Formats: sequence, C-alpha cells, structure tokens
Amino acid sequence: MGDERIELLANLASSLPQKSPVLLVPTPPLAECEVCVIVPVRNEAQTLKATLSALTYQIDLNGNKLNWRRCEVILLANNCSDNSAEIARHFARWHPKLVLHVVEITLSPAEAYIGKVRQILMDEAYRRLVYLGRKQGIIASTDGDSQVRPTWVAANIAEIAAGADAVGGRIYTTKSDRASLNNYAKACYLREVGYRFLIAELEDYIDPDPYDRFPRHYQHYGASLAVTAQMYQQAGRLPAVRTPEDVAFYQALLRVNARFCHSLLVKVITSARQTGRATLGLANQLNQWTTMGIDGQPFLVEPVNAIALRLQVRHQLRILWSGILDGYQPNIAQIAQMAADLGVNVQ
Repeated sequence: MGDERIELLANLASSLPQKSPVLLVPTPPLAECEVCVIVPVRNEAQTLKATLSALTYQIDLNGNKLNWRRCEVILLANNCSDNSAEIARHFARWHPKLVLHVVEITLSPAEAYIGKVRQILMDEAYRRLVYLGRKQGIIASTDGDSQVRPTWVAANIAEIAAGADAVGGRIYTTKSDRASLNNYAKACYLREVGYRFLIAELEDYIDPDPYDRFPRHYQHYGASLAVTAQMYQQAGRLPAVRTPEDVAFYQALLRVNARFCHSLLVKVITSARQTGRATLGLANQLNQWTTMGIDGQPFLVEPVNAIALRLQVRHQLRILWSGILDGYQPNIAQIAQMAADLGVNVQ
C-alpha cells in the first residue's frame, strides 16, 4: 500500500502544467494535513534554528497549542555551502512532533535562483494537498531568515476560511538589524513603509477591493504568502522568474480574479541584512539606500496626483471588467478615454 501511495504522488507530478524536476518528499502526507508550509533555504545556518522554532510553537487564535498533524513543513536546502541541512535534520530529531521534511539538492547554475526553488517547493506542496483531495488546502510560504509569529498558521487558516483565496502577511524587520543600518538607509526604510501604507489607505478610498479592505498592508512577498491549492493551479503556478517571483505570482493571482487579502493578522519577522540572496530583494534595496546616503541623493517618490489618477482609472477598469464578466460588451470610446487619462496608446 505504501508503494501505491508513493506512485500516486509521483503521478500527480505530471498533472502540473510543466513537470517539476523531482518528487521532493516520497513519504505521503498525514491524512489530517490541511496546511503545507514551504521553506527555501540557502546558507541560513545563523537563522534557521529560530525559523524552525517559530514554526514548532504555533498556537490557534484562542491561545491553544496547534495540532501539528494538521500541518507539515517542507524545507529545501539548495546549493548550500554551510551546514543548513544538518541543522534542520538535527532540529527534526529533537522535535519529532513537528512534521518536518528536510530535502537537500544541488541545482545547476541556470536553475539555482529563488524563483525556481520556491516554485519547486510550492509545486510539491500542491501535489501533496491534491493527493489528500484538499482543494482548499493551504500552501504557505516563508523564508529561512524569517520567524513567523505564534498565530501565523492559524491566522492564514482563518483568512482562507473567511473567503480569501490567497493571503499576504505583514512582514516586519528585526530591531537589531534595523539598528545596524546607517541613519540614511534606516530613514529611507521607515519612509518607504509609511508611504506604502498611505497608498494602501488611498486605494481603499478610490478603488476599494471588497475582499481586501482597509485597514490592511501592502506586502505580498515570499516571507509570508499563502494560497489555496485550487487557486495555485488556477493561477498557473508560481512563475519561475529570477526575482521578484512573489510579486509575479501576486500579479498572476490578480489576473484570475483571486480574492487576495493583505492581512494584518498574519505576521512574520524577517532579516534586514544587507547581504541578500535575491537581486531585487530587501537587502539590495537597503544597499541602494545606503549608497544614496553616501552620495547625497534625495529619497523621491511618485507624486500623489499621479497615484490618485492611476487608482481612479483602475477603478473604472475594475467596474468595466466586472461588467465584461457579466456579459457586457464595452465600446472603444470608454477604453480610449481611460487610455487618454493614463497617457498610453489605446491600441
């Protein structure tokens, strides 16, 4: 019977639009599993124990210990030159109640980037949830330099149960890492956070999304990103772009009308280190701000009038799209006016 279950998992691999290179975890998931947490890891020896500890001690929204038979973790250590995989395996031995699958692989240079690694992991989580028949099962992503808050799993479950197809968690940076930044980079970071929150509030006034109302945040990044198995397949999987793969996936979700929630209940703390793994990640941005400070460059943002105009046109497009879904056929004059407002070619 065990061999038949493994064969079924392998067969599910070929059901994806593009077959993933490997079946990561041959051990079938527990029957009670509802959430599959994926953790891409590359040289995270310094932070990995904290990451896994945060996942181990999860509680529900009433403060009770979470039943970990409802959840599993797949950790993929790829192309590591440190002992990240051994740290994870040692952690699994000392915490047997945590359903933790540790996989170690070496990808070719052409594939050893975060977009590909996260896609491999999310494909694996999708297969395992579909194997259990859980279309509303949750694929939940975090990172090896991040620590989810104690109610992270439960809050994601609650948002999906309330009607969301996908959830972006609120991502904070550690105080110690922020303290290590130079003053200009730190100021830019805080300005960026405040600016993005103000835009999120403005969006709710001008172009409200019924499934993502304010108060909410603005982040939809891999350190805290959850999606149902059904919507993952419908969106065409996570795109294997080099970076930012999480933003590309968010855009893919919007294209298929996913109900996306930027939840303030779902929280994670991540590193504000300045040596990162992704070309366009937070570390790269912090380094740019540091350089700007040295060179005396000002912190510039898009003017509010331009943002408001874009949101007004987006609201018109949202109404138009809703009508198209109901069978309404727009005329070219409507589209031409919106194109003129944005200063783009109607063609």
